[in-house]
Amino acid sequence: MEELVVNLHIHTLYSDGIWPHKKIAEAGIQAGLDALVITDHNILVKDLEGYYQSNGKKILVIIGEEIHDKLRDPQKNHLITFGQTTELCTYAENPNLLIRKVTENGGVSFLAHPFENPLPQVNEIDITWEDWDIDGFTGIEIWNHLSELKNESGNWISLLFNVLFPHQYAKGPHPLSIKKWDELLSSNHRVVVVGGSDAHSLVMKKWSLKRLVFPYLFHFRSINNHLILPTKLSGNYLFDRKLILEAFRRGNSFIGYDLPASTRGFRFYAQGKNETATMGDEICLENAVTLQIRLPEPVECRLIHNGKTIQTWFDQDICTYITKEPGYYRVECFIHYLGRKRAWIISNPIFIK
Repeated sequence: MEELVVNLHIHTLYSDGIWPHKKIAEAGIQAGLDALVITDHNILVKDLEGYYQSNGKKILVIIGEEIHDKLRDPQKNHLITFGQTTELCTYAENPNLLIRKVTENGGVSFLAHPFENPLPQVNEIDITWEDWDIDGFTGIEIWNHLSELKNESGNWISLLFNVLFPHQYAKGPHPLSIKKWDELLSSNHRVVVVGGSDAHSLVMKKWSLKRLVFPYLFHFRSINNHLILPTKLSGNYLFDRKLILEAFRRGNSFIGYDLPASTRGFRFYAQGKNETATMGDEICLENAVTLQIRLPEPVECRLIHNGKTIQTWFDQDICTYITKEPGYYRVECFIHYLGRKRAWIISNPIFIK
């Protein structure tokens, strides 16, 4: 099995970002990423997808879009889509129809920043997902790096502090996002979770002050998706794109907050009598199933079964649990960084039937 690090939810100068694709790809290479997924607002930028090279290294750039209904007030219900080859923002008014069209066109879809707080200091509303009477979507963006700034900036002082010291504010997904995910899984919805940067490389202005905040490189070193692939990338753009899409679709992945420490090397497996499963997979329960967790370094690790923590390990890098209970199992890990305990790894579930 091969591990691939992918940064998702990125904006370019084609919408409200400030850099072109090539320059963003160079920042991704500098950050050590394997792939980027660029999602400009309501525009599917064609002919710029593929491999980019810089300093003898390369990165795969996949292009999708972040779709929302421009006529809706307020403009909520943002959907991240990629893998499709046709512009689909004309279906934004009807989320169910839009999701179906994405699937029919070979793409995947994730509800963007489903829960977030407003930021009235700069006239920013919360752009939450409101229409939950939907089905067929691939998953939800459970941890949005830029949205978390809103959640952690309740006044001007905290906002200024977070802008000046951006390494400080990230703590983990919005609690309501975690709760909704468990509700959906408990209702037998196979929901994949991803982490998104929502990278724009913003320029913030106040009085005579002007500052570039949250550069692309900062986002690329923070909230990433680590995909577990059956084989290495081939260098063939279309083949590799298909591998990545399938891993996102199945949930063969985990979210890693790579700023405090690299999460490369995390693994979560289930071993049955005759089969092995990883994140996103299903395994049959015969007598018992052994769950195995391998961590890049010893931290606090929680095993969650059907939404409830059933085991917590401290300062261990290898964790094992034997179960005879069906259901879904997922892992959350926490690390201490700059004086605070923060979410570090969030795995997609393994399903035991």
